[in-house]
Amino acid sequence: MPLNTIDSDAHVIEQPATWTYMDGDDKKYMPSVLNFGSGVERLGAQGNVQKEFWMVDGRLQAKEANLGIDNTPLESREMRDVSARIKHMDEMNVDVQVLYPTLFLRPITQNPRAEYAIFHSYNRWLAEIWKQAPDRLTWVVMPPLYSPESVLREELEWAKKNGACGIFMRGQECERRLSDPFFDPLYTIAQDLDLMIGVHSGNGAFQTHDFFGDEAGFNRFKLPCVGAVHDILMSGTTERFPKLRWGFVEISAQWIPYLLNDLKIRFQRRGKRFSNDMLKDQNIYVAAQVTDDFDYILKYTSGDTLVIGTDYGHHDTSAQIEALRMLRENGSVDSKLADRILGENAVKLYGLS
Repeated sequence: MPLNTIDSDAHVIEQPATWTYMDGDDKKYMPSVLNFGSGVERLGAQGNVQKEFWMVDGRLQAKEANLGIDNTPLESREMRDVSARIKHMDEMNVDVQVLYPTLFLRPITQNPRAEYAIFHSYNRWLAEIWKQAPDRLTWVVMPPLYSPESVLREELEWAKKNGACGIFMRGQECERRLSDPFFDPLYTIAQDLDLMIGVHSGNGAFQTHDFFGDEAGFNRFKLPCVGAVHDILMSGTTERFPKLRWGFVEISAQWIPYLLNDLKIRFQRRGKRFSNDMLKDQNIYVAAQVTDDFDYILKYTSGDTLVIGTDYGHHDTSAQIEALRMLRENGSVDSKLADRILGENAVKLYGLS
């Protein structure tokens, strides 16, 4: 089928069935659902009272904080009925959705075995979902970063064979910056397997995540990703892995002019060449939002590395269930560029065909 409209940022909402792929001793790491009993109520993004929470490796995690209750049916967002999800995609005229996780937007554990057990089960759940609609759904794999390189490679190779198109990362991982040599084996494997690195709004470092506490999420989740773009360019990480594609998702594209202006000054001070289209030359793609000022952004970068998503299943500043239709219809970009953002660019980023 033609890939004209690709949702570059859709989500699954994890549910108890997500963890049923654990075996033996790994079952002790199975996330549990806890029900709210008493105390101060916590409200979700749509004003809903959060009644359920995840307990993951001894740590309480949000389960109902960011649900798109009014625009995505439960059976679709939790993938209880994949056919219902496909039907909803048809109604929105979406050809393909790229599936990102929800629980893992925040740090989960530093225990290598717990991480492996939880991610391994999640990846099998996504693969089973993909098998039900392989021409309509694809997904980003959760990498067990604390595991030995051989285990990491085995998991990513399996995921590639089972519908994965990318590797999930956050702006910070394992208490490290994304330029840290710790991640070189991951990037090498990703490049070998032609899997993109999908850096989604989120934070995988307990120290900085917890420092910002319950702030709105701008400092915890979005700014670490913007900083990661700056860091991998300044450090030469993208040059050391020239075939690796990077996608920065759910942080809008409004920051691109500021970041490139700052980088240009720093490159010039160091006598380093700064290209006229740095993001394109370094294989960096950015998911824009319909609220972005495209005229301003396009003064600093071409439209060749812009994509867009709906944030399906969520309700936050990046969520716009009609984003793809709006991009084509609201006149914020010309029709040819809209077609590239919705189709060609996303195909290249995710390696779709």
